[in-house]
Amino acid sequence: MFNSLKSVRFSNIFFCKNEKLIIISGVRFISVSSKLPGKDKQFLQRSIVPTNHFQDSLPRLPVPELDKTCERYITALKPFISIDKLQNTQQIVEKFKCEEGKELQQELKTSNARNKHTSYITGPWFDMYLKSRVPLVLNFNPFLAFKDDPQPKYNTQLLRSSNMIISSLRFFKSLKANILEPEVFHLNPEKSDTAFFRKTMRLIPRRFAWYGAYLFKAFPLDMSQFNNLFSSTRIPCISKDELQVFPDSRHIVILRNGHFYVFDVLDEDGNIIPSSHIYDHINYILSDTQTPPSHPISVLTTENRDTWAKARMHLEKLGNAEQLRLIDSAIFALALDDETLGNNLVKSAHHMLHGPVHNRWFDKSFTLIITKDAKAALNFEHAWGDGVAVLRYFNEVFTDSTKYHFVGPKTVPANVDASHRVKKLDFILDDAMKSTIKEAQEHFKQSKENLRMDVLQHYNLHRECIKGFKLSPDSVAQLGFQMAFYKLNGKFVATYESCSTSAFKHGRTETVRPLTLATKKCVEEFHKNNRTSNSELKNLLKECSKVHNQLTKEAAMGQGFDRHLFALKNLAEEKGMKLPALYHDPVYAEANHFVLSTSTLFGPAFSGGGFAPVVQDGLGIGYGFLDNFTGCLVSSYTPHRDGAAFVDALHSTYDDIYNVLSKN
Repeated sequence: MFNSLKSVRFSNIFFCKNEKLIIISGVRFISVSSKLPGKDKQFLQRSIVPTNHFQDSLPRLPVPELDKTCERYITALKPFISIDKLQNTQQIVEKFKCEEGKELQQELKTSNARNKHTSYITGPWFDMYLKSRVPLVLNFNPFLAFKDDPQPKYNTQLLRSSNMIISSLRFFKSLKANILEPEVFHLNPEKSDTAFFRKTMRLIPRRFAWYGAYLFKAFPLDMSQFNNLFSSTRIPCISKDELQVFPDSRHIVILRNGHFYVFDVLDEDGNIIPSSHIYDHINYILSDTQTPPSHPISVLTTENRDTWAKARMHLEKLGNAEQLRLIDSAIFALALDDETLGNNLVKSAHHMLHGPVHNRWFDKSFTLIITKDAKAALNFEHAWGDGVAVLRYFNEVFTDSTKYHFVGPKTVPANVDASHRVKKLDFILDDAMKSTIKEAQEHFKQSKENLRMDVLQHYNLHRECIKGFKLSPDSVAQLGFQMAFYKLNGKFVATYESCSTSAFKHGRTETVRPLTLATKKCVEEFHKNNRTSNSELKNLLKECSKVHNQLTKEAAMGQGFDRHLFALKNLAEEKGMKLPALYHDPVYAEANHFVLSTSTLFGPAFSGGGFAPVVQDGLGIGYGFLDNFTGCLVSSYTPHRDGAAFVDALHSTYDDIYNVLSKN
């Protein structure tokens, strides 16, 4: 398993120093110098710089110039659009730039100037998710898998779930108390990731704080999405869903065998209850021998959103409003699965991505999943945010729970009656609701039966190896995807890679288009019968890396074209305008039909992750650099694509690249 996200995925953060691109991917950006000893179970951190200290002074996401956006769009089309089609599209784009696009651009800038508290993409991007009517599972929700606890004796379902609950609550309380370390990228950590920096930042007023950090060459990141990480859910509604947050929640919800249980994890004063109590409550739930319900309501969260919205209204009319409220308002959801996964990566990927649906609630901001053999993962809803908040939680909770082990093999059970503290949620169903659930089960079965997962692990072309050749690991990985696809299909297709714009207030993501004229030329040269010299192939690899880094730098600085064109289209629709010809152009649809949808992640807690393809004839490629190897989890739908053949082609492609690079 190797991670990525679906429509908006995990991202790289990029900053420039003296024309050199520095790439940080999926890692924490500020060291935790204020980590608390394990004895203090209430807080994970006590930062002297408030969590939201930099939020007011973050720079705003720029609205790109229309001329540049049009130029970048045409450039991105050149590697895979025929000359005839491209000439027609160039005329359409030129007309758009001078006419409707010019009007929309001015309106967008005016609107952006009126709404200085946010970014121009925030509202439309939320709407894009919340208005979508397709099911969340396999379309939006990704998963991230944790590494095992380094100490095997703690790798039991009871101990791992108890410890991760406690660490999650310590993170939650630190965030809520505004004492979680702010998310900051340190360009020069020796000077800025210090006690002096923190003491200085604490004294600078919030409206100037970002500028103060900038003088230290430290770059605070947007943390607005953290507000939706806990006590949050997506509520299905007709036409457009809603995100709801319940700030006063004190309980969590546990799913086991399709049954729901809740118990308070915070007392009336907001303190985390004793760890032995949490241990006992989880043990009590695990001892429940009830078989899964014949009509599990959880499967409804896999349905079309309008279908689910209507079913939910009916559930409430039947008398289930309080049960649903307790699920919605829980601080987070924990799924205790009876399955044993072992080291079967393909089985694990399927399990964590779409799992036993009777034991999932895909609407929650995230669900912590722990199997019988203590394999752990997150499955999370995507509308509320991107990878920054999830990854921060993911890494912190792994580190905290495996370092302190609040409960262990010698934990003495508490002298409490868990049966009086744990509440099982029972649901009232009528024949109509049972029929709806059965239909949802059948719909989901059909949607996943053609989903395939395949895994690659390449031990020669790994991160440190690539860096040793003075190339960008991400650019080489992306080049491999183009080469493998070309090897199988003899053509190039639209490719997606996400880049975070969290360096800006309310930034979301921007698309990097890894297919460039440089990669096309390189791929074609590698596949010629009479190749050019080895030194020339190396030069082509360097050029690919250079171009890819430049595109990623532009995207990170808010200078891509995809989000800008999306915002202009959204604005035209809001104004009731006739949609410009650019958006009706078949080439625009082809450019946004991402056959290759990719995402990368690596980090100390990460063992894998994934998502389904974003189109039926596509490949979902999650990749990461772990423990001196490059890993990819490739998803596909048969018979549209053959993921196994792609993995084989990718392996031989990485062999080819490695052989070229390793020759003198």
